[in-house]
Amino acid sequence: MEIQQVAIIGAGLMGTGITQSVAEAGYPVKWIDVSSGQLDKGIKTIRNLLNRKVEKGYCELHHIEDTMERIITNEELIKAKDVDLVIEAVPENMEIKKKIFRQLDEIINADAFLASNTSALSISALASVTRRPEKVIGTHFFYPVPKMGLLEVIPGLLTSQNTFESLKTFGQKIGKKAVLCKDFPGFIVNRLLVPMINEAIYLVMEGVKPEDVDSAMKIGANHPMGPLKLADFVGLETLLATMEGLYDGFKDSKYRPCPLLVKMVEAGTLGNKTGKGFYDHREKEQVL
Repeated sequence: MEIQQVAIIGAGLMGTGITQSVAEAGYPVKWIDVSSGQLDKGIKTIRNLLNRKVEKGYCELHHIEDTMERIITNEELIKAKDVDLVIEAVPENMEIKKKIFRQLDEIINADAFLASNTSALSISALASVTRRPEKVIGTHFFYPVPKMGLLEVIPGLLTSQNTFESLKTFGQKIGKKAVLCKDFPGFIVNRLLVPMINEAIYLVMEGVKPEDVDSAMKIGANHPMGPLKLADFVGLETLLATMEGLYDGFKDSKYRPCPLLVKMVEAGTLGNKTGKGFYDHREKEQVL
């Protein structure tokens, strides 16, 4: 089935980026979130980012209005009824995602695809709460979505080849390189990246300064951003949830979340979004 209309559930950072990318590619988008304020914030963010693209000469002025006209916001899931693809982009919590998948399964057309933007959770488990497991798939986008060219596409145990091919084609049409991943915790990128960040946090717990860890990886491994600055940027609670998913999924001690990461999340020092993490983002001074 050719995908012509898309619904995106969730107006956080990822939902906003996915909405922008899909709308810019020419698809009509129904953007749904329970918070009208969050949707308004997302619309402003998209418009500001498009304005910057015009200022830098990446697109013409009409591209802004063309894109914005394709986005219709709403606070009710029922508005996703007639789309061909729903991409869920709510917080990384299995029970929340399952609840939304059950509801969407009752609402959307029988031949529509259900995709989850998850970084670690089981697609097969999500599919199990629906009557269409063959049409459920994972689509893991990377932040910031409009700039990052990778899309991990994750079939569940019962996902059909047609669903995979349809989502791979969709990814290509919105400018992403679609990579096939197996339905195991972390998929490809996060299974490699998040444990590395977790190990960097162990180094800090052992007394190494965050800027030294980051400098070492930037200079010695040619990384564009140090792992601890990246941790602050992603959000420490998101990293913890991913590590916990890896640990629960593989039952291997090498995926145990660093105790310092757990304590920082408990303290509410989540990184850039709270102003403090491994760095003080308000004063630009180091915290730890």
